[in-house]
Amino acid sequence: MDHAAHEPEKQPHGTASWGTAVKATLHCLTGCAIGEILGMVIGTALGWGNVLTMAVAIGLAFLFGYSFTLFAVVRAGLSLKAAIRVALAADTVSIAVMEFVDNAIIALTPGAMDAHLSEGLFWAALLGGFAVAFLITTPINRWMIGRGRGHAVVHAHH
Repeated sequence: MDHAAHEPEKQPHGTASWGTAVKATLHCLTGCAIGEILGMVIGTALGWGNVLTMAVAIGLAFLFGYSFTLFAVVRAGLSLKAAIRVALAADTVSIAVMEFVDNAIIALTPGAMDAHLSEGLFWAALLGGFAVAFLITTPINRWMIGRGRGHAVVHAHH
């Protein structure tokens, strides 16, 4: 498997390329989105309150976000213990920022937390939150990767 496409593209003065940051953020966003959508759908379908629904969605976002990295580095040969450390180091800040921004957008969108799965407002707030979270998290990931942190720790194991 060719991992050259995953290698961070170093720029002068310890910065990473925007392309590398976008790839890392999309990787993180994919896991977060799966977990968060699943949590929101479960909570909304079961009629749970807003706090419980958001807590489950955030928990699942972290679980799925970490899982994507965890499975990749275990497949590359790391032990489970080492892979967990890599996943935590690689994704914690990215997932935390993404979840904070996304859930703030949802919580601050009037009526979004009370909207049902069949309503456009539910999906617009959720997907709009992901878009804003992506825009805010990408420069943070670029800064971290350029300093050998965040998603950059995964590249050493690919």
